[in-house]
Amino acid sequence: MSATLIFEQLLNGAGYGLMLFLIAAGLTLVFGIMDVMNLAHGSLFMLGAYVAALVHVHTGSFALAVASAIGTMAVLALLLETTVVRRLYGRDHLVQVLATFGLILIADDAVKMLCGPAPLLAPTPAAFATSVELLPGLPYPAYRLLILATGIAVALGLYALVNHSRMGMLVRAGASDRWMAVLMGVRVHRVFSGVFVLGAALAGLAGALMGPVMAVQAGMGEAILIPAQVIVVIGGIGSVRGAFVASLLVGLVDIIGRAFLPPVLRTMLPPAVAADLGPLFSEVAMYALMAAVLTFRPTGLFSPKAA
Repeated sequence: MSATLIFEQLLNGAGYGLMLFLIAAGLTLVFGIMDVMNLAHGSLFMLGAYVAALVHVHTGSFALAVASAIGTMAVLALLLETTVVRRLYGRDHLVQVLATFGLILIADDAVKMLCGPAPLLAPTPAAFATSVELLPGLPYPAYRLLILATGIAVALGLYALVNHSRMGMLVRAGASDRWMAVLMGVRVHRVFSGVFVLGAALAGLAGALMGPVMAVQAGMGEAILIPAQVIVVIGGIGSVRGAFVASLLVGLVDIIGRAFLPPVLRTMLPPAVAADLGPLFSEVAMYALMAAVLTFRPTGLFSPKAA
């Protein structure tokens, strides 16, 4: 395996990890700050992908498609927070899981009813349908570079928002001692609503960006939700920095199993068996990584609660 191919696959793993970060960041903020287990977060990712794909097909504008996905998910999240999620504050996590699982079923059936059960093809924007030569002999798809740049930009923006802004200060105050923050004049309900809307907007952004590189179909949110939750646990609940580091680790583990391991296994096993074991290893290794982290740091790599 050449060094060029290794570098290209590592970039693919980083891109996948950063897309998981956009989803995991919203999850870790909602669960770590609001103490709400929102399983419907993956459905917001799915709906964002559908909105972006439909707008892109009918208008031809990818920028408008992404903006529509973000805006639609933000409005939908505000409605969900005021009508459903707000009633779950302070409730048992099992109640939250059951309520938000019901939202998953509603979202999946609504998508099938409106768009049909067949996958929807989301076109790659024409401006990014080319390749960029990063190194001599290493052309890399421009669209995947856009995904990498977007993930890094969002990570930096979230870090600045949470740690170096007045809004972040209010969020941390409401998370650490909600009733004291209320007594000090902080409108905690508005702060929590803002956090929930922000997480949904990030899920919509991730769905819009991932639409052209994966099948846009009902149930895609549940498949992406599991590794996102693993990232939240590894990074530490409530930590944006932890979610960023954990997403890169999970992306690296995934690409090792899918791209690097099969050629090694083919030297010892039949090609068909080696091709099946690689993806299986990546899934198992993700959970093994989570177990290893929890063994030495039960609260995650960068959990604010540990501090």
